[in-house]
Amino acid sequence: MSATFSPTAVTDLKDIQDVERLMGRIKEARAAVGEVIFGQEAVVDEVLVTLLAGGHALLIGLPGLAKTKLVQTLGTVVGLRDKRVQFTPDLMPADILGSEVLEEDAAGQRGFRFLPGPVFCQLLMADEINRASPRTQSALLQAMQEHRVSVAGHYHDLPAPFHVLATQNPIEQEGTYPLPEAQLDRFLMQVDVGYPDEAAERRMLAATTGVHQPEARAVMTPAELQAAQALVRRVPVGDSVVDAILSLVRAGRPESSPLPEVRDWVAWGPGPRASQALTLAVRARALLDGRFAPSIEDVIALAHPILRHRMALSFGARADGVTLGRVVDRLIDKIA
Repeated sequence: MSATFSPTAVTDLKDIQDVERLMGRIKEARAAVGEVIFGQEAVVDEVLVTLLAGGHALLIGLPGLAKTKLVQTLGTVVGLRDKRVQFTPDLMPADILGSEVLEEDAAGQRGFRFLPGPVFCQLLMADEINRASPRTQSALLQAMQEHRVSVAGHYHDLPAPFHVLATQNPIEQEGTYPLPEAQLDRFLMQVDVGYPDEAAERRMLAATTGVHQPEARAVMTPAELQAAQALVRRVPVGDSVVDAILSLVRAGRPESSPLPEVRDWVAWGPGPRASQALTLAVRARALLDGRFAPSIEDVIALAHPILRHRMALSFGARADGVTLGRVVDRLIDKIA
């Protein structure tokens, strides 16, 4: 298999040993999260892939499905300094980014001092992000893309690593503001959180309603996470995988798609950031599974969480009951 995008790929023995050590730490982190979060293995894996790829995730699920608990647990397990912001309609951008205040020193000199907001952390939980106004939602745009914020004409760098895990309730839409397409595109994945199966729910009842409840424990450090993120970018990607990614993403664009149903159903499709997200995510998923290179199966497994928030259905498709999941399934059929 020829390798693409891998000028510094994992090659020598020391590299392989580093990979194996980091993969062991990643597996420990996955197991530690599983000790607290029950029945959400696929969700945990997708969020871990997001962190390993250096991205942000949007978690969508009904109340009571441990979305908040998952973010808090990940912060502890990976050793990240985390903060939570409860988004409400009266939340202002300064409540997230921070603001400058006028102060007077002992000598009587006045000057402005910057008071950093909760965004200055390593893992920010934006709880119910769609309840804030578009003005406040957009305060995160620069932070998510550039890892810095601009306040009163001055740039302030955010800590590294920096990740946003946002949550959204799919059923309560009164008093909410849909996220703009530009902000949705900043999320590497949209992770849909469903109900646990019966066996997992039974284990959860036994573990969480007794005297001693399971608690998260630190397994990794931020430095190890950053090392794993750097390693992800060195994982070689075969030409066949790159071809599958390009075929999948480009077929989702109605202007150039070879699929007639996409041209009829899709109003706008995924941009180049979707291709970048898939290329990073398949590398991260391979490492999470203990493999040294991704496969087309990784592309198929990640197609839904990476594409479904980067596409929109046409009016006719919505009227006919077509779903984005059905569209992505047709795109997957093209490369499977």
